[in-house]
Amino acid sequence: MQQFVDKHLAKAGIAYEPSLALNYLGTQIAMVEAGEGIAVVPSFVLPECRNRRLLISRLIEPVVHLDFYQIRHAGRRLPPVAEEFT
Repeated sequence: MQQFVDKHLAKAGIAYEPSLALNYLGTQIAMVEAGEGIAVVPSFVLPECRNRRLLISRLIEPVVHLDFYQIRHAGRRLPPVAEEFT
């Protein structure tokens, strides 16, 4: 996530050096709730944020897109339903 955010901040011409980078989204959420900064998080963690003392704001500028990838074992065939999904 940090690399994704850094890339889009640079595109927007914003220089920013975080004082702390955390690897786990749950830790980021807890630190923000404790009053220790802010976090930029993906939308899939919003349910975890809703029952906490947090203000949630959707970031709208710049518009960014998040790519998803499938990973799988290289030597195994997928079941037909998984093959159809991809």
